Amino acid sequence: MAAKRYFTNKLADSVGAFVEIPKADIKNLCLKYVQYIFGAQTVTPDDADGGLYVGLSGVSYMCYYLSQHPEFAEKKAELLERSECYLQHALTDADAPKNKSSRAAFLLGGCGAYAVAASLNKTLGKEKESRIFLEKYVSLADGCLGLDYLGCGSDELLVGRAGYLSGILFLQKVFESEILPEEKVIKLCSTIVQSGVKYSKKHRSPCPLMYAYYGTEYLGAAHGLSGILQMLLCFPNFLQKHPDAEPLIKDSVDWLLSLQTPSGNFPCAVDEVAKPRPDAHELIHWCHGAPGVVYLMAKAYLRWKEEKYLRSCLACGEVVWNKGLLKKGPGICHGVAGNAYVFLLLYRLTDHHKHLHRALQFANFLTSEEFKQARTPDRPLSLYEGLSGTACFLADLLQPEKAHFPFFDVF
Repeated sequence: MAAKRYFTNKLADSVGAFVEIPKADIKNLCLKYVQYIFGAQTVTPDDADGGLYVGLSGVSYMCYYLSQHPEFAEKKAELLERSECYLQHALTDADAPKNKSSRAAFLLGGCGAYAVAASLNKTLGKEKESRIFLEKYVSLADGCLGLDYLGCGSDELLVGRAGYLSGILFLQKVFESEILPEEKVIKLCSTIVQSGVKYSKKHRSPCPLMYAYYGTEYLGAAHGLSGILQMLLCFPNFLQKHPDAEPLIKDSVDWLLSLQTPSGNFPCAVDEVAKPRPDAHELIHWCHGAPGVVYLMAKAYLRWKEEKYLRSCLACGEVVWNKGLLKKGPGICHGVAGNAYVFLLLYRLTDHHKHLHRALQFANFLTSEEFKQARTPDRPLSLYEGLSGTACFLADLLQPEKAHFPFFDVF
């Protein structure tokens, strides 16, 4: 019998009372992780490889993010200094000739480093440098417009168009202004829809928009349908100017919603719809499963105000509570912190303290004796696999009314 992928949840659930966050304890734990990262993080070319996902630009982002947080004001100078140091090495890697073909990849390539560099330099008051990195980011848009410019599926989040658009959303929030001319944003969104329609028709998919990455029709946030649809819904001007696209997107969301299992989870890919994974192999990760799809359903609820999407989100929360204490580590892609972010999302959606309680319980589990048995990730200090993402989650727990999964804000 295969071992479970998660620790049995023995944590006390909410009784519905008001939840007060023990801010000093959470802040101290966050700073403990940050100081450990500072002591352990090296800055070799290998460390720079992996972009925001597992590379130095992701660690730099964590430092930048915490530097903007009111609870860490006394650490701001040190955090900005560290962010700048890590980012210098990440930018060298992003600009290397060997990485030219992946420069437009947001989470796994160079443009994620450019986005962080533009934001960091703005905070440092280096307006000229900030503008240079913004222009580098913007210059990559045209290269993303070919229907399958990557040759392996060009629409997903880690390396494709959806990721590039998520970077635009991040930069718009930082700069509070237009980053990419609206006509280019609309063109990118239109290309995603066109690509999805073409693939769906060619492969006779029951979903109006469908995509494949290296031949697999993924459904989750990282490589699949839910992450792509979420990005399209984040650009209301596109939906307004292309009213024919919104029904295709909504029907695709509804088709995906129809796949939600009784437990609240979602299949990882279309080939698992007819042949589901055994329970022991079920994936309940941000990258594959309910902890990532929940953001699409939340965005659908905010856009269309239909209760079925909120019910879907709440069902995602139940499966994450029941099976979300992952043995893979503390990270946000496939770890405890990433699953805990689901509860912060639900708290913002519902204002119900039950979800805040659950987020706090998952945070407390990170320091439990049982969690010491969890696997050490391949990149244990990184943003998506390791402690940098965990630090972002703990910082968000200190101001849950503003919490959002990195580069995945639906509000």
